Amino acid sequence: MYNSTYLILIVFIALVAIGGYESTLRLIRFIDISIRFEIVKVRMWFLKRKLEKELNLPPKDWSDFNGKH
Repeated sequence: MYNSTYLILIVFIALVAIGGYESTLRLIRFIDISIRFEIVKVRMWFLKRKLEKELNLPPKDWSDFNGKH
């Protein structure tokens, strides 16, 4: 546990030394927002499944879905 804490601290100090304090905080803020957005997308997927079940919609067949419309 202590090794990972030191590693994170060293990386943070290196980022501050290389890019400056404001740029480092912007990068951390971006990573935080990206992670939060992914969590929201997962929660939306579960909500979508719940609504489909409550509205008795037929389940979608994703086996032939290749990402193109």
